[in-house]
Amino acid sequence: MNRFDLWGEQMRVDPLPTLARMRSEAPIIRLFNPHQQAPEWRVTRYADVVELLRDNRFSKDKRKLSDAARSRYFRVTEFDQLDKHMLYADPPEHTRLRALVAKAFTPHRIIELRPYVAAATDRLLDQAEQQDSVDLLDALAFRLPITVLAELIGIPIEDQERFREWTRILIAPPSEGDFDALRTMAIEFQQYLEEFLEIRRRQRRDDLTSALIETQTHRDRLSPVELMSMIFLLIAAGFETTGNLIGNAAWALLRNPAELMRLRATPALIEPAIEEVVRYCPPVKNSTGAFSLTDVEFRGTVIPAEELVVASLLSAHHDDAQFPEPERFDITRTPNRHLGFGLGPHFCLGAALARLEATVAISAVVRRFPRLEFAVDPDTLRWKDGVFVHGLEQLPVTWGIR
Repeated sequence: MNRFDLWGEQMRVDPLPTLARMRSEAPIIRLFNPHQQAPEWRVTRYADVVELLRDNRFSKDKRKLSDAARSRYFRVTEFDQLDKHMLYADPPEHTRLRALVAKAFTPHRIIELRPYVAAATDRLLDQAEQQDSVDLLDALAFRLPITVLAELIGIPIEDQERFREWTRILIAPPSEGDFDALRTMAIEFQQYLEEFLEIRRRQRRDDLTSALIETQTHRDRLSPVELMSMIFLLIAAGFETTGNLIGNAAWALLRNPAELMRLRATPALIEPAIEEVVRYCPPVKNSTGAFSLTDVEFRGTVIPAEELVVASLLSAHHDDAQFPEPERFDITRTPNRHLGFGLGPHFCLGAALARLEATVAISAVVRRFPRLEFAVDPDTLRWKDGVFVHGLEQLPVTWGIR
């Protein structure tokens, strides 16, 4: 029986006390997800998480597992056509895949996108302020990333609602594992991408998708499945995680009005403020899992072969051995060596774009709405029941301007 219930309601309400006990009593622990009955290791201390993220004895590639291990951990085979991307690959395959899309995320390209992001933010806020109160997640936090992705990847903006539903299920599956819904969404997303890519092969544009298709004519190219998987990753990860980052930033500032006042008084603090949001309430609370291919001795604990190991980023970010007063939200915190965008070879390729969208969006909200408030009791807000991502289900706010 698990000593710590990571799948119960309390983890949605307030996970920090449980994570603090784990850091103190069992910082590296083997648990069983009651909905999958497969062993799962959790690493919770900052120093251990850093070590894990750098340790090449653990693999992201499920193809290296035995058939028995794959069947334990991967019950939705419909994902097989969507997960041949760099997030689930090891070097040198990971290095090859990453290099093929890295040019879309160069500093120069991100700078070029700033006017587009700013204009899109203003359009969305112009629409939102026509109402006395809105769900900020729906009005801005999730609409902005899909608008930017439409520009970057070339996906039709009118499909944004379909993407939100797909990514909500695929990237943030509930802990109890609704496998029928996962299978349905995987099939629908795959069919959509197949049609989209076929159209783009016939009608090239100045976007990342067309550029990736062009690479198929060169020696170091993406296979058709790799191309579809890469577009899936960019859409799904860029949409859900960035939306949660913007929403979590608004929530954290409203819950800490003194810090919100500091930001209003000194708008230049927006960049360290967003970094503190990533630490304090990261949009990704757990790393994607890695597997021990053989028995691995890790920080004095033997992890048997072919078992899943997950780093708790939320726990690491509240480890007082690394962050003084970790429960305090401080937009001038320095140093702030959070792990919210990963570490090592798997450092998030879209980190700069996510930071850009969050800084632009939150700066605009703070500037335009000096009387911004929660529209409901903040203690009634609920966090998503997701395995990896960390974000609110809704964030009702009032502009306080009427």
